[in-house]
Amino acid sequence: MHRLNLSQANALIDAALTKGAELGLKPLTITVHDPGGHLIACQRQDGASNMRVKLAGGKACGALALGVSSRTIGELAIERPHFIASVDTMSEGGMVPAAGGVIVCDDGGTVLGAIGVTGDTSDNDEACALAAIAAVGLKAKN
Repeated sequence: MHRLNLSQANALIDAALTKGAELGLKPLTITVHDPGGHLIACQRQDGASNMRVKLAGGKACGALALGVSSRTIGELAIERPHFIASVDTMSEGGMVPAAGGVIVCDDGGTVLGAIGVTGDTSDNDEACALAAIAAVGLKAKN
């Protein structure tokens, strides 16, 4: 297996929504992408604003583009703002430098894709992404 399939993508989304419900979060939007950044699946909860799909996708695609979580991209944006701004314009799916985009790997560390979550605070978005990855038995890239 070298990429997430639709069943896995839907399981990730379901697990992220479950975690969001447990935490009582605002309406979430979750996107799941293959290693090339192509969308596999997406769900936007009732009440989530219309730009949330692009935001979740930007978190996931940015993580895949640079090989680090969107949280790390946010930290890089503080240290090297011109670099991140330049890379964002080159990125196909955009890049959102805020926590919530996490690379998904198998047990051997092979990148299978990424999940992007948005709708609440960035920390809560990331908590949902990490909980989803663990719930389906996969690993988050460190």
